[in-house]
Amino acid sequence: MKPGKMSIAEKISAYNRAKKMGLFLNILKPTSESTIIDVGFSDEEYGPSDNFLEKHYPYPGNITALGIDAPHKFSERYPLVKAVTYKGGIFPFRDKQFDICWSNAVIEHVGRRDSQVLFLREAKRVADSVFITTPNRYFPIEVHTRTPLLHLLPKNLFDKYLCITGKKWATDAYMNILSLREIKNILSDAHISGYKIIRNRFLFFTLDFIIIF
Repeated sequence: MKPGKMSIAEKISAYNRAKKMGLFLNILKPTSESTIIDVGFSDEEYGPSDNFLEKHYPYPGNITALGIDAPHKFSERYPLVKAVTYKGGIFPFRDKQFDICWSNAVIEHVGRRDSQVLFLREAKRVADSVFITTPNRYFPIEVHTRTPLLHLLPKNLFDKYLCITGKKWATDAYMNILSLREIKNILSDAHISGYKIIRNRFLFFTLDFIIIF
């Protein structure tokens, strides 16, 4: 592949994230005054879809980005965005400090069920409105490792496969992909009601889910 040329997977990812950005802007209607917490920034960028909000939101000075990485390269790329580092768990912000919480494809990386429940509770606590996206477990290709179908195996078996194929980085707590039923159960455990879940489709399949509350 020529330098600077996007792969098919990267093109799909960029299209998908642009579509979600459109939904975010149309549904939550942030203004030039809206304060936004972006939960899950990346210091390293491996493709044009990383840190998508910071790349495309018209008011970067209103964004506070929260993540577990030290924001060395991130702050160089996005000097107007305030970056905050934490160790996971409780968000280091006061109740309702932000108008909107945005989190794109992060909840599947925070750990097991209890950690995912806490993640939703914290998102609700610190923001008036929440916009979270996460991949669909039953999409035929696992989007992080580009693995077809095998991610539908029990997690311990899929993790063994990933170790054998040199993708140990994607095992254990790094990735717990959710089905629609599991998302609803986690929302219930977090005592969140009145939510809306949008199926973001690619061809005949649901590629990921958008959760709004």
